[in-house]
Amino acid sequence: MRIANHYVPRITAFLLVLDFFIALIAVYLAAMIRFGVASYPYQTEHNNFLVTSLFFALAITFSLSAFGIYGINYHKGFTNTYLRLMFSMSFAAVLMVFIFYVLPDLFLGRGILVLIILITTGLIFAVRLIVFKSMDFEVLKSRIAFLGCGDLANDCRTLALNQIPHQKYSLIGFIPVDGEEHKVPRNEILFRKVELSKFLLSNNVAELVVSVLNKRGCQFPLEELLDCKLQGIKVTDANAFFEREACQIQLRGMHPGTLIFGEGFNQSFLRGFIKRAFDLLASLVIFTLSLPTMLIAVLAISLEDQGPIFYRQERVGLNGQTYNVLKFRSMRVDAEASGNPQWATTNDPRITKVGRLLRKLRIDELPQLINVLKGEMSFVGPRPERPYFVQQLCSEIPFYNIRHSIKPGITGMAQVRYGYAATKEDAVQKLQYDLYYVKNNSLFLDILIMIETVQVVLFGKGAR
Repeated sequence: MRIANHYVPRITAFLLVLDFFIALIAVYLAAMIRFGVASYPYQTEHNNFLVTSLFFALAITFSLSAFGIYGINYHKGFTNTYLRLMFSMSFAAVLMVFIFYVLPDLFLGRGILVLIILITTGLIFAVRLIVFKSMDFEVLKSRIAFLGCGDLANDCRTLALNQIPHQKYSLIGFIPVDGEEHKVPRNEILFRKVELSKFLLSNNVAELVVSVLNKRGCQFPLEELLDCKLQGIKVTDANAFFEREACQIQLRGMHPGTLIFGEGFNQSFLRGFIKRAFDLLASLVIFTLSLPTMLIAVLAISLEDQGPIFYRQERVGLNGQTYNVLKFRSMRVDAEASGNPQWATTNDPRITKVGRLLRKLRIDELPQLINVLKGEMSFVGPRPERPYFVQQLCSEIPFYNIRHSIKPGITGMAQVRYGYAATKEDAVQKLQYDLYYVKNNSLFLDILIMIETVQVVLFGKGAR
């Protein structure tokens, strides 16, 4: 399903709504256990009971989202789910304590809060057990086949079998097209002797993904594909498949026509106004909340080596215009004494002790809120790169410059889904996420990315 141009798996939406109602019900169950059925309903004694229940349900779903519960790949099993669920429940409990402090009329008591957390945890984990186990049922698997056997088809195979959360495909095989080199396992190649639609229907294929790089060749079966669609078989382009399942726009086989005539790339005045308003509101709130943390960072940096507190560096922003990004200094003063820009590496020796902690918790990024307030950056968008690297990447990677059609961001789709880029290959992967964001950006997607950013900060994902 698509919400504001962003693909949301149906099972994810179902689980989120179910978790919300589980949390809501858990509050009432805990009240019945704590105060007894005879004195129930408790709301007669507590006029804000329903409001408290709604706040708790929202805190639970926010915490589950922030800790990546809805994005866990079913291949990772129950241990990963259980650990994240424990962190989520602890975080939700802290949120509720904060809510009780701000709105004391909503306070229920420590005993009932513990009961609510225990009931919610048990029910949500039980639901995940059922969902993960049910994915092995053949009837729930989506039967899929691919037209093509080349590099693009192999990329689609890797995605379908290994990288899709809460979805399990039954891979029927790959149907070859004349003139294309075979790059998929030979035992998965299907050789048909009948029309394409009849072949797919006889194998109960629900979806055919067209993963052929050259669609202009005389052997490309356009009429057969049309017949498949008329017969009720879903026909999907490989680019749309990647966009749907991985939130990426695949560069392999991409051509300008796909971007020109496709949907998305909303750069309207209304979208710009909403995004700017969101940037200002989010930046002011986070700046206010993080001010004590920033003051501690200033003190720690100054005590370590008496060097400059802030670090200004030229970056490429909207429409290729350069500006100076502002960050807390996390490297030695002589980090680039040679004069040549360098990618940051794992355990980079140039990073100071304080700087390593600042990077791990992403505190070094907080001064960029000033860049957002000045209008040089957005809160969510592609991460800005240095002109030296942009010049290289634009010459080596097609469509790289498209990411400069919107303002860069403090966080973005590539940051929450991939991590740090230190090579050309990493830059390609991140660009595919950035292109998806540029194409489908919306307020809804911005909020989702901000929630996922919480997980990145808490787990130190991608920090170097």
